[in-house]
Amino acid sequence: MRKYLFTVAALAAPIALAQPALAAPAPPHKFGDAIKVGDGLTLDPIIEGRLRWEHVDQPTTDADALTLRLRLGGELKHAKSHLALLAEAEGTVALGKDYNAFPFVVTSAQRRTAFSTVADPENIELNRLQLQYKSKAVTLTVGRQRINLDDQRFVGAVGWRQNEQTFDAVRGEAKLGPVSLDGTYSISQRTVFGYDAGPRTAYEGNFVFLGAGGKLGPVNVKAFAYLLDYDLAEQAGTQAVALADTQTYGLRATTSLPLSKKVKLNLAASYAHQSNYKQNPLSYGADYLAAEGGLAYKGLSATVGYEKLGANAAAGRSFQTPMATLHKFNGWADLFLTTPASGLQDIYGGVSYAFAKGKALPGLNAAVTYHQYDSDVGSVNFGHEWDASVGLKLARGVNLLAKFADYSARGFGVNTKKFWFQVEFAY
Repeated sequence: MRKYLFTVAALAAPIALAQPALAAPAPPHKFGDAIKVGDGLTLDPIIEGRLRWEHVDQPTTDADALTLRLRLGGELKHAKSHLALLAEAEGTVALGKDYNAFPFVVTSAQRRTAFSTVADPENIELNRLQLQYKSKAVTLTVGRQRINLDDQRFVGAVGWRQNEQTFDAVRGEAKLGPVSLDGTYSISQRTVFGYDAGPRTAYEGNFVFLGAGGKLGPVNVKAFAYLLDYDLAEQAGTQAVALADTQTYGLRATTSLPLSKKVKLNLAASYAHQSNYKQNPLSYGADYLAAEGGLAYKGLSATVGYEKLGANAAAGRSFQTPMATLHKFNGWADLFLTTPASGLQDIYGGVSYAFAKGKALPGLNAAVTYHQYDSDVGSVNFGHEWDASVGLKLARGVNLLAKFADYSARGFGVNTKKFWFQVEFAY
């Protein structure tokens, strides 16, 4: 019964939000704006869509996936009580079958091994259902929810994929003077693979995310802990799930320093240590290290960085982040969604430019990044990758995006080229 706790709590919200009578509708709003339905009571509709073509080119297989994702729902807010009830459905449909939706063995017509993988299966689900209390100092959220922590290196919504990753959880956030606290207890990780993915549709367990941060002069500092205890009974006792039981503790620091009126230096650094936890049969420890520096001048930015997901050679185990928004890290070709057993070092650099607003091409932006990949142990050159993108913001809420990734393999994986073109709207 435990997994139904958060849904029941969220469904009870209308009692708290109930009013004696609804006021007359407010004057017409712009499409997508919140609608006043009573004294201090508003309804904010959720209307989002994304049409994407993804092409994959590999030596023995390729793929073309044309998918459409829609999200529909709404958030009912009551100002006086600081309560809000949000419900959102999500559906993805494939306009073609020339791709493999699952990179693992599963009984599904969407697993088509003659094609390369594009992890956007057809799916329909309750994406979010949450009750939230929010004041200036405290926010408490109960139910199925989106969770993005810091840069999403450890916990994120995987927003790049059509089906979002969400969590059945209780999350509390508080600001006590200069100190910010953030704590989450989750019983389910709802993956991007949807209802056809068998036991990988969702991972049950006991997951704890803790963070505490504040400012030290111009530097924002945060300490964090992630405790992942997967339920083997729910996952048919798979060894892979047992190995995912980990405890991770670390620190993150960020700052932005003005070098002149128009130039800023942006810096970020993280360190974490990961080891076995609960039912994990291995005894190991591995380190994570990341450092990034960037210069920003008007719309131009240049960034260089280094990231290491360490390995423990004796245990044959490397640093893993199974709840991260992995597409953001280590290249858009997605060759390193699971860290190799010998670990991973990623040295990268890139430039981006946001063009000045103009009537013909408003919101035009472009970026290019280069990655060099090597193992942490064994001195293996894994290969390198070029990533590039061009984005354009059109009318209110409408965005266009083209992306390209080109991974040249040496000691890991295969040569992989990917191209995306998408149209996205949100109101």
